[in-house]
Amino acid sequence: MSYAVVEIGGTQHRVSPGDTIKVQRLDGEAGGSVTLEKVLLVQTEGALRVGEPYVAGAAVTATILREGKARKVLIFKKKRRKQYRRTRGHRQIFTALQIDEIRAGS
Repeated sequence: MSYAVVEIGGTQHRVSPGDTIKVQRLDGEAGGSVTLEKVLLVQTEGALRVGEPYVAGAAVTATILREGKARKVLIFKKKRRKQYRRTRGHRQIFTALQIDEIRAGS
């Protein structure tokens, strides 16, 4: 089984062909293709390649499935005995990706 560790939007994800992951918002339309070139590690047929910091020539291709919003995160602030309360909410926008292929490079 082959897998790779890629960096997307400042976070690292372990991916294999056929996986579906949610990442920070990426440019592109649903059904389009995206190439991820910040590959930190590649495992293929018993050969492990670790980059310094990235593996030269390695890339992961993925298909954009959809764009959506994550569950709401509530932010609640309170100061006791001062009648101060504030509630805010935030929904982070994400892009769902389907991993198609992992190229190990040279």
